[in-house]
Amino acid sequence: MLIVSLLQTQVLRLRQLNLLASITLTAFNAAIKVWPMVAMNVCIAAINVWHLTRLLRTRHDPDSFEVAEIGPTEDYLRIVLARHATDIARFNPDLDWSHDDPGAMAFVVLRDGETIGVVLARDVGGGVAQIDLDYVVPRFRNFTPGEFVYRRSGLFTDRGFRRVIAPRTMRGAEKYLAGVGFRRDGEDRVLNLPLSLD
Repeated sequence: MLIVSLLQTQVLRLRQLNLLASITLTAFNAAIKVWPMVAMNVCIAAINVWHLTRLLRTRHDPDSFEVAEIGPTEDYLRIVLARHATDIARFNPDLDWSHDDPGAMAFVVLRDGETIGVVLARDVGGGVAQIDLDYVVPRFRNFTPGEFVYRRSGLFTDRGFRRVIAPRTMRGAEKYLAGVGFRRDGEDRVLNLPLSLD
């Protein structure tokens, strides 16, 4: 279990499994009376509890995340997309987004200064934004950083958007999109935005 926990790419799952492993090892070492190992695993369990508490407490905290609009043609965006191209293609095999589109928009989501997500969108008219990519890096897949892009940042509502449509071909995204607030509307997954953030 300890080895499996260290193989996890998602930080929340790593901490959960590592906590379970340290509790199991504490009980095992106590049963065979290896007290130095009991002490070490109690410390490891306490560290995991501290990290888990912090992660879960800040999971939906807007002060823990930053959303920045980035120019669709900027080098940083190109680098991030290239760095994660294989993973992006796995979940978005039909990604069709053009930075040349006059309505193209790009946003990055940061946590503690680290880029953990990218949202690519375009204005399709009538107060509707079409999302072409909503990508979260593997370490933070247990989180829903899209909530800060769509709902809390005002980046869409301030531009007059009232509806956001998720990409139809995005794989394995039902739970994530539901967590952000998207609902089924025929074949589309739609997020209706408030008239204002007040």
